[in-house]
Amino acid sequence: MTTNFKTIDEYIALQPEKVILILEEIRETIRNVIPEAEETINYQIPTFKYHGNLVHFAAYKNHIGFYPGASAVETFKDDLINHATSKGTIQFPIDEPIPLDLISKITAFRVKQNLEKKKK
Repeated sequence: MTTNFKTIDEYIALQPEKVILILEEIRETIRNVIPEAEETINYQIPTFKYHGNLVHFAAYKNHIGFYPGASAVETFKDDLINHATSKGTIQFPIDEPIPLDLISKITAFRVKQNLEKKKK
């Protein structure tokens, strides 16, 4: 598999069919929160930018990695007790429903953070 993706479409298209559907749902969820965000590839994974990095996501063999940053993981820790997390990462198992409402809330939180940072 290539590791030099230029677009999110390219990244998603090379995933297994089941994963394509999940990634498209996540992408649409983020877009619904912040339609004006820029889609790009950073660290060779799908990234949304809005006044700086907003969130990243990526497909792995058994999970989807969602990367909203450490402060978001800490803020939403009570909502994430059933998911593996690390400093700025959340893992959503591929064989379980993806919590799109939670992704939406976390993305909105990150938008607010970036707007507050921009004001300073």
